[in-house]
Amino acid sequence: MSKTETGKGRDQQDGQEDLGAAGSRLSTAPRDEISSAPALGVIGWARWFWRQLTSMRVALLLLLLLSLGAIPGSLIPQSSADLNKVDDFRKAHKTLAPVYDKLGLFHVYSSVWFSAIYILLFVSLIGCIVPRTWQFVGQLRSRPPGAPKRLTRLPAYTTWRTEADPEQVREAALALLKKRRFRAHVAGDAVAAEKGYLRELGNLVFHIALIVLLVAFASGQLFKSDGTKLVVEGGGFANALPNYDDFKSGSLFQSDDLVPFSFDLKDFKGTYEVTGPNRGTPRTFEAKIDYSEGAYGKDRSTTIKVNEPLRIGDSKVYLVSHGYAPVITVRDGKGNKVFHDAVPLLPLDGNVTSNGVVKVYDGYRNPQGKTEQLGFQAFFVPTFNPKAGTMLSQFPALVNPLLAVNAYHGDLGAVNAGMAQSVYQLDKTHMKAFKDSKGQLLKKLLQPGDTLTLPNGAGSITFEKDVKEWAGFEIVQEPGGGWALGGALAAILGLAASLFIQRRRVWVRAVRGSDGVTVVEMAGLGRSESAKVPEELGALAGTLYDRAPGAPDPGDEPDDDSPELPVVPAEGAEK
Repeated sequence: MSKTETGKGRDQQDGQEDLGAAGSRLSTAPRDEISSAPALGVIGWARWFWRQLTSMRVALLLLLLLSLGAIPGSLIPQSSADLNKVDDFRKAHKTLAPVYDKLGLFHVYSSVWFSAIYILLFVSLIGCIVPRTWQFVGQLRSRPPGAPKRLTRLPAYTTWRTEADPEQVREAALALLKKRRFRAHVAGDAVAAEKGYLRELGNLVFHIALIVLLVAFASGQLFKSDGTKLVVEGGGFANALPNYDDFKSGSLFQSDDLVPFSFDLKDFKGTYEVTGPNRGTPRTFEAKIDYSEGAYGKDRSTTIKVNEPLRIGDSKVYLVSHGYAPVITVRDGKGNKVFHDAVPLLPLDGNVTSNGVVKVYDGYRNPQGKTEQLGFQAFFVPTFNPKAGTMLSQFPALVNPLLAVNAYHGDLGAVNAGMAQSVYQLDKTHMKAFKDSKGQLLKKLLQPGDTLTLPNGAGSITFEKDVKEWAGFEIVQEPGGGWALGGALAAILGLAASLFIQRRRVWVRAVRGSDGVTVVEMAGLGRSESAKVPEELGALAGTLYDRAPGAPDPGDEPDDDSPELPVVPAEGAEK
């Protein structure tokens, strides 16, 4: 290696050392402090995490995640709403169903990940609101800041000369600004005023309303209850857990939380279109009831209509369905009544073609001397048309009712053992059909007043000349509904205030010049971007000018006309 190359290598090495030394001098901290800087530690990382969580950007991100997380809850069947749809989805999607189960997509609103987002958003909003609330309280307790030394640097500015005393100008400006709802006070040689505090108040109200909404929705999901009950005309319902046909509730619901009330269905009325292309379309559904609140409440009468529920406390009673209940009488072989009641049948189509069962547990003694129970399958059409060629109703109203009956005998099931059974289904596992003299299945079409006689002295079944109607009610109890409504309204009002109310400051300085004439300076500053500050300052300046009229500048001729007061951006101010 030559001497020249060696010298060049030394120069490069010296240059790199100089760059390293220069880099170390970029920091304002001593070198020993940089090398020995302590790690954050657990407390430091906790503080950093808390600052990130309570920042507004993280709160907005969590709100976005909560909105996105609610989408699967509206698109995928939920077990809390309809277990049958969930089962159908599992059967139709053998691959997706296990994945959805692991992700909790069949119970989104009670899943771990949705609850985590919910709780983090709740904590983040509280962490944002508390310090801002104290800051806002401090602003309300403090006075507007004094005037800057050079008002000409502010975005909106105007000035004029007047022969009025500076004290008179400041007093007039103070009275004017307070009249315009500014918070104002005299600070030195100027009046300082500020307006638009409702903007920050609206912002706080909006965020507090979000917390109220979160709490209301959470309490509604945890303490809610939702049940259905079918009531026949003349029957009633008391709001107790054993009286429901179907019942679902939140995880923290207790049976004692049910609102105490009861009602009786006096009459149900449905009307339908009788002509035209919409023939058979329902026009009105009305359920007339008598209800009472509490154990000793007075009876009151009302009418429940579709989408017009009865409200009692936190409970709402909705009218959701209707159908028919033919009055049926069953007699034994000796002619004694063993069953007499209105039997509600479930609709199968829009014209209320219905089916159901009649169960007689007293039974009869067969020719072999054994006691058996009776079961009847019933198929009902409110409007039968023999020319239609089908056993389907042609109109939903009671025009020509007809009841088709199939009779069975045997064992209805372990009823005496306390096992629950559906009142709308007949278990034929241990039942045999009655047969006629020809060995065919015994069945008959019954009009009101007709009777079917059973063979072997088993008795008879009669379709009485009376068909009652039934109404299906859904009783929903969602605590916190009023809070949710109030929170939503408060959020809208708070958001409107934070968007449309502008925070601004105004200063009016009045000092006596060297020639003995008072110089008035007015300037305005918007805390947010607003084009109304110059116009508002111009209006204030015009009013104040009337109280402290201008004086001519030195060397100018007097003028009887009042000069215009242009409000212009000062040099260097944002346009």
